[in-house]
Amino acid sequence: MHKYEYFCHGNGKIITLNLKHILIMKMKFSLFTLLAAVVIIAASCKSNSASDENLAPNVHKAKVEEVIQTSNYTYLRISEKDSESWIAITKAEVKEGKYYYYEAGIEMTDFVSKELKRTFPLIMFVDKFSDQPIVAKITMADSMKGKQAPEAKTGIKVDPAKGGITIAELYANRDKYEGKVVKIRGEVVKYSAEIMKTNWVHIQDGTSTDGAFDLTVTTNDVTKVGDVVTFEGTVSLKKDFGAGYYYEVIVEKAKLLTQM
Repeated sequence: MHKYEYFCHGNGKIITLNLKHILIMKMKFSLFTLLAAVVIIAASCKSNSASDENLAPNVHKAKVEEVIQTSNYTYLRISEKDSESWIAITKAEVKEGKYYYYEAGIEMTDFVSKELKRTFPLIMFVDKFSDQPIVAKITMADSMKGKQAPEAKTGIKVDPAKGGITIAELYANRDKYEGKVVKIRGEVVKYSAEIMKTNWVHIQDGTSTDGAFDLTVTTNDVTKVGDVVTFEGTVSLKKDFGAGYYYEVIVEKAKLLTQM
């Protein structure tokens, strides 16, 4: 049996190993490496499985089969449980063949995309879409409204329009303004085009009342995120469009007066 000698720098001793010892050590090391890999893979699988089992209510997992990009939306043909359907999300980078998670949104029949010159017999407009599991950590406010809570954009400070009101004033005096036409100014933080035959605009002006700082406006006029706009429209309260899209306050059929 061949022998190998190694000098140990730590204590100055010489360690003698024969070939048999080396082979045993290699086998043990390989086994340890294999077991470690199995443990890591199992833990990863268990983690993904646990996340999938803990999905938030109304969240689906689907495979993207086709991606169509437009200026405002990304249209996705997805497969889920041996069936296919179409969903639309705000424009984003999405890869075909990959699995994603989404929260069910508004379904529309015979939806016409003017840009694509195509009619979708049935399509769902989705607000929440992610390549990571959307797990159940919904706040009470979200569960009551059934839609993704808006986020306050930092640095916004927009003065009210002449003869207009602020978002804080509207929320604080909502009953007073119900059914009335108001003029309101703010920065566009979200824009969704051609849903239910209208455009949906979220504006903020830096003011708030009891945590309410984001106002949804429906309009036939076109704008874009980052624009400072002035709208004039009718105030509606407790408006429910279905699919969990409920608004305590919303300005409808608004006209775009100014845009910067």
